[in-house]
Amino acid sequence: MEPSDINLATILEARGRIRKFVVNTPLKPSFELGRRTAARVFLKLENMQATGSFKIRGAANAILKLAETDGAAGVVAASSGNHGRAVAYVAQQLGIASTICMTHLVPEDKIRGIEEFGADVVLHGDDQNQAVEMALRIAEERDYRLIPPFDDALIISGQGTIGLEILEQMPDIEALVVPVSGGGLMSGIATAARAIRANVEIIGVTTRYDAAIYESIRAGRLTMVGERPSIADALPGPIPLDNRYTFRICRELVDEIVPVADEAIARAMRYAIDHEKVVLEGAGAIGIAWLLETGSNWRGRKVAVVCSGNNVSRERLDSIFSQFELA
Repeated sequence: MEPSDINLATILEARGRIRKFVVNTPLKPSFELGRRTAARVFLKLENMQATGSFKIRGAANAILKLAETDGAAGVVAASSGNHGRAVAYVAQQLGIASTICMTHLVPEDKIRGIEEFGADVVLHGDDQNQAVEMALRIAEERDYRLIPPFDDALIISGQGTIGLEILEQMPDIEALVVPVSGGGLMSGIATAARAIRANVEIIGVTTRYDAAIYESIRAGRLTMVGERPSIADALPGPIPLDNRYTFRICRELVDEIVPVADEAIARAMRYAIDHEKVVLEGAGAIGIAWLLETGSNWRGRKVAVVCSGNNVSRERLDSIFSQFELA
């Protein structure tokens, strides 16, 4: 990895590039989480972005950079939902054709959300690697440019703008709790945070099963995993073995990555509605889930939790709450 690929300068550049597409989201104090943990807890509400998740930051940075330098016929992406929605939205705003490749495991509500922004959706395979293979094929056949979901310098720098905002909103923050899937969000935030406040504690949260970055760091090498269904459907699944950035950045800059059970995630989704008056999908609530589980370990500290997205339907929420007797 070249040091110049992803750093504070590239993240600052991304912020300037994506300004018109991205909301500077609130860092909301959570008094109820504070009461339960004896900490000062703040929620970074990325669910307030136009597409309902943080993914718009990286997608906008990559597509806008492409528009500056390349005359491609369109863009294509492989996605479990939120990245595809972001790519489709930005492409629509710029008048660019888009195709999103997804696995058959993606919930129907996320497919509909992508189609709303004018993208063609292609369903292929049962894990993310198969969706990526289809996206590469379409890119070659149609002369489209591939917009990667996470392992890309422009994507990571775009996601890193969240770290800039948190440190500007709360310069003395002591810990960051960030969802981890392929590691693009975590890599960007960790790069920005370490550059600004080197001693901040950075905790990644992920699903209990098929968490590629977590399993790879435990093994000390890139490791293949499956992709079993999860309430946090944006988080499990494999990452390509030719990974350039996210495994190394997460291994070097993140203090710890911890798995969280689906039942705890479901409780956090219920908690978010009842106490924060916020709708969060499973991946968006997983940081809250872990904080509720670890409780008083955070006594007296300032903790920011990234709530990454809200793309979940009422029907899906009802099903989850019924499954775990939380209705």
